[in-house]
Amino acid sequence: MSFPTLKIGDIIANTPIIQGGMGVGISLSKLASAVANEGGIGVIAGAMIGMSEPDVGKNPLEANIRAMRKEIRKAKEMTKGVLGVNIMVALTNFADLVKTSLDEKIDVIFSGAGLPLDLPAYLKEYYEEHKEKAHTKLVPIVSSARAAKILCKKWASKYDYLPDAFVVEGPKAGGHLGFKAEQLEDPDFALEKVVSEVIDAVKEFEAKSGKTIPVIAAGGIYTGEDIKKFIEMGAAGVQMGTRFVATDECDADDRFKQAYVEATEEDVTVIKSPVGLPGRALKNKFVEDSRKGLKKPFKCPFECIHNCAHEQSPYCIAAALLNAKKGNLSRGFAFSGTNVHRIKEIIPVRKLIDSLRNEFSSTNK
Repeated sequence: MSFPTLKIGDIIANTPIIQGGMGVGISLSKLASAVANEGGIGVIAGAMIGMSEPDVGKNPLEANIRAMRKEIRKAKEMTKGVLGVNIMVALTNFADLVKTSLDEKIDVIFSGAGLPLDLPAYLKEYYEEHKEKAHTKLVPIVSSARAAKILCKKWASKYDYLPDAFVVEGPKAGGHLGFKAEQLEDPDFALEKVVSEVIDAVKEFEAKSGKTIPVIAAGGIYTGEDIKKFIEMGAAGVQMGTRFVATDECDADDRFKQAYVEATEEDVTVIKSPVGLPGRALKNKFVEDSRKGLKKPFKCPFECIHNCAHEQSPYCIAAALLNAKKGNLSRGFAFSGTNVHRIKEIIPVRKLIDSLRNEFSSTNK
């Protein structure tokens, strides 16, 4: 059995793998285009994408818009494949990044870290204003069937629009998690269970509308065998983040990637993020110091996240993640999924996807 295609409306990816959007600056044009060239969906992360722009401190709004436009255009120069952006609802510049992505004709907008209740408004406004047929697909990232139902009902009633797909992110994912800390090890919130519940939840909306709403599994998926398991459960594809960090094309510094290669199972921990969500990351001195309440003095020029309690936080999460991306892990930390300890080398994206394809094909049901 070979990889099936992943169809999101009229967009078709020959490889049913979405590379998860990883900010700040971990997945930009280089990684996204490499994944798209292998038939998957490559994703540029919008979270503080402008942190490397020279004027980000003085003018964060324009710096982020400029960087988003630049990265989408660079990626399109490197691939004819399917490209997406990941834009967190919690970002204060959410609307600007969505509008910029629509203007750049991105294929897919993935949106989580909150419910993107008004996302179709931007799509409809843009394409009505430009008198064009909508091209960009809207894919919310959810962690429960309840969230999927809320979005379907809200979008259908207010915008006469249903999500083009759902990414269902389970508790084994890296980065910020859509679960309470006590739910992370609870079998009732396991990815397999939540994916099945979301597949069932969207059936009524598919039946009423005649629109297919693919469900994509995410969080802790590591092998081709994992991919096959979820596709046989009824998922249309998978999203993977952690595995794409340890690739030649990942936009992070080699020292960031090497932290993944050297990580043990015991190095993975769950932190309390300044943005009010649990986050899965690799332990290091920076993380341990913050747990002890040791302050990393900072001012907040960015105000990048709506619910960031920066006044009470011992550090600026945007700065910490940028430092890590640049390889300065003494002044930041790396988010990662639960399976990071299984990574033993840094390889090209093509080799990674070939290995996943071979594992998928050789796995017996």
